[in-house]
Amino acid sequence: RPWNVRFDNFDSKAVKVLNKILEDTGAEIVVSSDWKLHATLEELGLVYEDQGIIKKPIDVTPNMKDFDPEGAGLFSWKGWLEQARAIEIQKWLEDHPEVTHWVSVDDLNMSTDPDRRGDSDWGLSNFVLTPRSYEGIKQSGVKDKIKNFLK
Repeated sequence: RPWNVRFDNFDSKAVKVLNKILEDTGAEIVVSSDWKLHATLEELGLVYEDQGIIKKPIDVTPNMKDFDPEGAGLFSWKGWLEQARAIEIQKWLEDHPEVTHWVSVDDLNMSTDPDRRGDSDWGLSNFVLTPRSYEGIKQSGVKDKIKNFLK
């Protein structure tokens, strides 16, 4: 399928919330989702623009298989998508030391919360969970949590 039919329409209320966060903080967007596997950065930018988001993504996180082939196979095999995604984000941050304020927002739980599954040796400290995936950043309090990390 062509890249422009691979993505569902964005929720207009979520777009408004995201645009407000971008306006208020000056934040940039780096895509860590699986979307990076289905479109180029330029194509993702066109999707974001077409959906009314005021900024295009500036980058995507690396794919774990590109920097840790053995680990990527293990994580895929065990289905540890949350942990693999967190490692990809950490790798991007390691490669971009100029970034001092950041936040990851996802319905996958990548937090450092030990209650997550009893292991707290991985996770992202600057993380906001949106547990109801169809609500995303529209959920009560999420916008403020995101903005707090970007101050």
